[in-house]
Amino acid sequence: MSDDFSLGAQIGILIALLILSAFFSSSETALMSINRYRLRHRSRSGHRGAQLAEALLKRPDRVIGLILLGNNLTHVLAASLTTLIAVRHWGEHSVAVAALGLTVIILIFAEVMPKTAAAINPEKIAYPAAFIFYPLLKLIYPVIWMLNGISNGLLWLIGIRVQDGYQHHLTQEELRAVLTDPGTRIPKKRQQMMTRILDLENITVEDVMVPRADVVGIDLAQDWEDILRQIQNTPYTRMPVYSDELDNLQGVVHLRSVVRDLAHGRLERDALARSLKEPYFVHEGTSLNRQLFHFQNEKQRLALVVDEYGDVQGLVTLEDILEEIVGDFTSDPADLARDVHPQRDGTFVVNGSANIRDLNRTMGWELPIDGAKTLNGLIVNYLESIPEPGTGLKLSGYPIEILNVTDNIVKTVRIHPRKNS
Repeated sequence: MSDDFSLGAQIGILIALLILSAFFSSSETALMSINRYRLRHRSRSGHRGAQLAEALLKRPDRVIGLILLGNNLTHVLAASLTTLIAVRHWGEHSVAVAALGLTVIILIFAEVMPKTAAAINPEKIAYPAAFIFYPLLKLIYPVIWMLNGISNGLLWLIGIRVQDGYQHHLTQEELRAVLTDPGTRIPKKRQQMMTRILDLENITVEDVMVPRADVVGIDLAQDWEDILRQIQNTPYTRMPVYSDELDNLQGVVHLRSVVRDLAHGRLERDALARSLKEPYFVHEGTSLNRQLFHFQNEKQRLALVVDEYGDVQGLVTLEDILEEIVGDFTSDPADLARDVHPQRDGTFVVNGSANIRDLNRTMGWELPIDGAKTLNGLIVNYLESIPEPGTGLKLSGYPIEILNVTDNIVKTVRIHPRKNS
C-alpha cells in the first residue's frame, strides 16, 4: 500500500513539474512575442499586469535568465524523478525507455503546445505571469545577476553588446508596414491618412502646386472695373497681385482686408496697393513635410513656387498639402468635371493638362507619379515623342487612346478602366 502511495505521489510530483515547465515555456514565448507598443499603451492606461510586464522587459536578459533557470530546474528534477521511478518499479533496463518517453512528453506538453498557445495569445499569458516573475526576480536577484553577468561578459567578448538591443524603435518603413498590415484594427480611412503623412517626405511642392499657367491673380495692368469684378466674383481669399506678368509680382492680397471698402464702393488702386503683403517664396524642390512646418513657422497659408533661377513656377497653399493627407475637401467638383468626362461605354475622356496626382486621388487610379506632373507630360515621356491622334498605349495597366493633339501638346485622351488580372 505504501509503495502504491509512493508511486502515486511521485507521478503527481512529476505532473506538477511538467505543468511548471509548461508555464515557464509559455511565459517566455508570451513575454518575448508581445506587441511592445500595445503593451506600452496598456501600461500607460493603468493595467497592472502590463506595467509589471513592461518593467520586466526593460531588461529582457534578466527575465530570460529567470525563466530558463526555472525551466531547467524543472527539467532536471523531472528527469531525475523519472529515472528514480523507472529504476524502482521497472528495473535499470527501463531507464532509457523512460527517458525517451519523458522527452516526448516534455516536447509536446511542456514546449510545443504551451509555446504555440502563447504565440497566439501572448497577452493572456504574459500579464498573469508578470505578477509571479516580478517578485520572484527580486527574491533571487543575486543568482540572476551572477548568471547574466557571466553570459553578458561572454557575449561582450564576441562583440555583442546586450544594452544595444534593449531599445525598440520603428523605422519609417516598419511603421508603414504596421499601418498597412491587414490585421490592424485602424479604420481604413485613418490608415490612409497616416500613410500619406509618411509619404509627405517623398513629395515635393512642385508635385502639388498650381502650375503657373493656372494661377489666378490680379493683374494691375487691367482696367479697374475688371479688377473690381474679379475681386467680387473670385472664390479665393488670397490672391497674388502682379503687373502684366506673374514674374512682376507686387505682393499678395488677403481679400478680407479690402472687403469693407469694396462693400461700400470705396476700394481704389491705392487702397489695394496698401493692403498688399510681401510675397512668400519657396523652392520647387521643398518636400511637403518641410513646407508644412515652414507654413506653420512663418504663419503663412500661400506661397509662390520658384525654380533655381528665381522664376515663378506656380503657387502652393496650405490646403494643397492638407489634401495630400486627408484627400479632397476644398476642391470644386467642377474642377474634376472640367478635366474628366465619363462616357456611356465606361471610358473617360480626360484633358491632357490634368494633374496626375489629382486624377489618382479623385478617380482612384494608379497612374505613375514619378517624373511628369500632367497627363500630357506622362504620355510624351513614355513614348519619347509627340504622338499622333489615334495612337494607343498602356500605362500601369490602363489602356489609353490619344484623341487630340494640338501644338505638340496632347489635348485629350480616352482612358479605359484597368482590367483586374
